[in-house]
Amino acid sequence: MSSRPELKLDDESGFIKAYLQLESAKNVDTVRIFDRGDWLSAHGEDAMLIARVQYKTTSVIKTLGRSPGLPSVTMTWTAYKSFLREAIFRLGKRVEVLQTTGRNQWNVIKQASPGNLQDIEEELGGHIDSAPIILAVRVSAKATEARQVGVCFADASVRELGVSEFADNDIYSNFESLLIQLGVKECLIQSDGTKKDAELQKLRTIADNCGCAVSERPQSDFSNRDIEQDLTRLLRDERSAGTLPQTDLKLAMTSAAALIKYLGVLTDATNFGQYQLYQHDLSQYMKLDSSALKALNLMPSPKDGSRTMNLYGLLNHCKTPVGSRLLAQWLKQPLMSLDEIERRQQLVEAFVSDTELRQTLQEEHLRSIPDLYRLAKKFQRKKANLEDVVRAYQVAIRLPGFIGTFEGVMDEAYKDALDSEYTNKLRSYTDSFGKLQEMVETTVDLDALDNHEFIIKSEFDDGLRIIRKKLDKLRYEMEKEHRSVADDLNQDPEKKLFLENHKVHGWCFRLTRTEAAAIRNKKQYQECSTQKNGVFFTTTKMTGYRRDFDQLSEQYNRTQSGLVQEVVNVAASYCPVIEKLAGVLAHLDVIVSFAHVSVHAPTAYVRPKIHPRGTGSTILKEARHPCMEMQDDISFITNDVSLVRGDSEFLIITGPNMGGKSTYIRQIGVIALMAQIGCFVPCSEAELTLFDCILARVGASDSQLKGVSTFMAEMLETANILKTATRESLVIIDELGRGTSTYDGFGLAWAISEHIIKEIGAFAMFATHFHELTALHDTYSQVQNLHVVAHIGDGGSGDAAMTGTTDAPAAPRRQEVTLLYKVVPGISDQSFGIHVAELVRFPQKVVNMAKRKADELEDFSGKQEDIGHVKASKQEVEEGSRMLKEVLMKWKEQVVAEHLGKEDQVQRMKDLVLGSEALLANPFFKEVQAL
Repeated sequence: MSSRPELKLDDESGFIKAYLQLESAKNVDTVRIFDRGDWLSAHGEDAMLIARVQYKTTSVIKTLGRSPGLPSVTMTWTAYKSFLREAIFRLGKRVEVLQTTGRNQWNVIKQASPGNLQDIEEELGGHIDSAPIILAVRVSAKATEARQVGVCFADASVRELGVSEFADNDIYSNFESLLIQLGVKECLIQSDGTKKDAELQKLRTIADNCGCAVSERPQSDFSNRDIEQDLTRLLRDERSAGTLPQTDLKLAMTSAAALIKYLGVLTDATNFGQYQLYQHDLSQYMKLDSSALKALNLMPSPKDGSRTMNLYGLLNHCKTPVGSRLLAQWLKQPLMSLDEIERRQQLVEAFVSDTELRQTLQEEHLRSIPDLYRLAKKFQRKKANLEDVVRAYQVAIRLPGFIGTFEGVMDEAYKDALDSEYTNKLRSYTDSFGKLQEMVETTVDLDALDNHEFIIKSEFDDGLRIIRKKLDKLRYEMEKEHRSVADDLNQDPEKKLFLENHKVHGWCFRLTRTEAAAIRNKKQYQECSTQKNGVFFTTTKMTGYRRDFDQLSEQYNRTQSGLVQEVVNVAASYCPVIEKLAGVLAHLDVIVSFAHVSVHAPTAYVRPKIHPRGTGSTILKEARHPCMEMQDDISFITNDVSLVRGDSEFLIITGPNMGGKSTYIRQIGVIALMAQIGCFVPCSEAELTLFDCILARVGASDSQLKGVSTFMAEMLETANILKTATRESLVIIDELGRGTSTYDGFGLAWAISEHIIKEIGAFAMFATHFHELTALHDTYSQVQNLHVVAHIGDGGSGDAAMTGTTDAPAAPRRQEVTLLYKVVPGISDQSFGIHVAELVRFPQKVVNMAKRKADELEDFSGKQEDIGHVKASKQEVEEGSRMLKEVLMKWKEQVVAEHLGKEDQVQRMKDLVLGSEALLANPFFKEVQAL
């Protein structure tokens, strides 16, 4: 805390007045930060937020002015960058940075939000995990059922605008699917002052469920009055925007108007003539809803204990930032085109079969590629320098290495696929970069890179040549001083004492920490700092050399600035090639990553056979959950899966708690998704049909902060399934109906299941504790019952049974239970909830009481109905007992006298009981009979 800047203002009351005026026009989700040069400040609610989020204490708050005063907090630039990441990525806030233009006059110089990071890319460094997509949406909901939705979206780091217009249902499932497909980070919605517009409220809720920050914009922003004129200025296409087919999408165009205004792209002239407009087809990718995203653990969540607990973390062995971002995009955009899937599979297979090719690309080539999209963006925004030119050059000179590696592939089966996807494209980019390479080698001093200097060669200018001579002379003097100090301290100048250009102290000496005592108590050596790699110090001579060197370097930079600008401008013209190269290398990186994961899994993945859409079955042999099998101390039990049209379309899975039902049904969804992004899958054999969407209803939790109960969340998710699913969908339902009473829950589960079976015909898996649901198999041949096996033993006698089979020997109830995690045909008739309580060490008294109560419920359930709930009186009990005793005594005498066999004994007992009308009429005897 001591390093936090002190809050000192020359005119406190003037600033407070200016601040309050600014505050009146501020958006509620915006955090304002004031740039004060060497430090920054925030005030009011923003200060309180920063205190909680960044400093984790309100003790850092200082008050400006008199009571009540203005809460204020200060930040270093380092603290500001840290807070920025939290505010944008975790809290979904907008951030504005203001700078003074005069006495208490403040203007916004930077603004950022989850979908618009352009102004703060430098501050964020490499902390952008996925493309920041921002989307504007407009709906027309005049008809009762069909809603028309128009959207426009953009990744502000790539100069493209996407538009789409489509019909939707009343719960906007297509809109939800689009947000997930695109990975939208921020959603612009028309503001609704009254908050009573139900349609806008639905859009807000969906955006919120998908993890989007919502920004409300005035209705006037959604106007397509000037949109054609604006697009004509922005687009690369020479024609007027009015002739483009996308401009017929009226709702999408109003969204485009709002997005263009929000991003402020028209205020930057460098954007003119640079944008492309394209139409997004919602049907080219599999649809996913937000529940499926969570159920399949596609993306990292704060609860994940390791990176392999989600599919993105498991598959992400990418070596480049552009590859990691593309992988996140592919996971949310599983393909519907069989040709495209097979093209990816062929490439993955090439890298699976050729270990040397895969390892060379990963370890030697891909790991040296920088973030090419960010590099191109710096050139586009005229923020690039000579270091960025050198980075582009270093990528260009590495391309022949990529090409040489691909040319070494001998297997003809894969050569054509690799050539068309990578080698031929890389060759054309190498040719394009030829002139850039030549220019850099001619103009830039590449030898100076060893000292982290980015300068123009001195031969280019007489002024530069003179300064370079002086700099070289200084370097000679420094080397001389280096040797002199080494002799004086008796240290090896090659291994112990180093001459270095420190980023803070400039040219100085460094001794390793073990030798640091050599300069102690010697006045001629002045210590600069002690760091992990040693002690930095200097001498009087060296300080003079350093000062002269800095002055000459500054002079050199001033003299070369014109030349540098020319070189940067030429390099900027290569932006289109850099962007195309980024796309090819990102694709290569993801495909190689798929191959790496497929080979290095505990058991290697296999290439699945994919059937054309609407045909074929899904049959998986020895299927595994890819994330689960990677967890420590888990030996995964494999299971077969069979989803066959007309035979096993609807699977009902019963079995013990913690027995693996949820894992089984989720792994099928994960494998289907992996297959449709072109990856190999964790099975020994696999064939799958193409699914148009994966819909899930898994483990709803209370959303009480949003006023939604567990049961309501459950019903909303199920409504989405019933309205979205088609015959070609995959539906995953886990424990539906638990949020209400047993009777209501079972009734809903039965009705929903029957609707999916009869009306929709989708492939579905339903894990449940409602064992009565298994009766659906008797009515519908396409329903199959499966159960998870549990081994039950009596803990001592050696008796054991397997649950779920009707002809299994009767096992002692509620005894030793061992979960086998194996899924087999048939029905399980027990749930073993009390066994789970024992596993988690419930107090023994509680467990015993639970067993007793469960036994009571099971013993008496339904048995009272047979005797009309008649309770025998004390007298009737005594009378009934007497008559029963008489019958038993008579039976015993006859059995002994007549030497009756077993069957005759049973028959004689029946005759005696039926022959006693008084006994049959006795209420106590009726109760005994019922038990």
